[in-house]
Amino acid sequence: MNVDVMDAKIVRFFTDSPRASVLEASRVLKVARATVQSRLDRMASAGVVGPWVPQPDPAHFGYPVVAFCSFTINQDLGHDAVVEALSRIPELIEIHTVSGSFDLMARIAARSNPDLQRVLDAMIATKTVLRSSSVIVLNTHFQGRTLPLLEAAAAM
Repeated sequence: MNVDVMDAKIVRFFTDSPRASVLEASRVLKVARATVQSRLDRMASAGVVGPWVPQPDPAHFGYPVVAFCSFTINQDLGHDAVVEALSRIPELIEIHTVSGSFDLMARIAARSNPDLQRVLDAMIATKTVLRSSSVIVLNTHFQGRTLPLLEAAAAM
């Protein structure tokens, strides 16, 4: 879907003010309320914007350790079965199939370094992961940064 500058302004507005109403957005952006609503609906239908739900931050409810982990999986089981088994471990907050020397990449939240070891052991215990390699995040500078990309696409 092509996005334009107004689409980017609408997304920027709701990124900066997620609890604002469509009416408030229309007033600030100086466009009709129906324009804001129809553009939001169009972007949602096209998948440009996802569901508007709270995004809990694990660090603020007891999971300050973040790690990225690469996995080599049991190929006989297939990706779907492996992901199904791993999805039962709540500390795995993202899993992606990747290219390269590993099969999957995951982002993990843990209470501490020993707790991270427990999570890694739990993944191996599923018998779907043959080998893993992990790195611990020392500092997060930004994440989920897609708005600048949307704004650049809209300016094209």
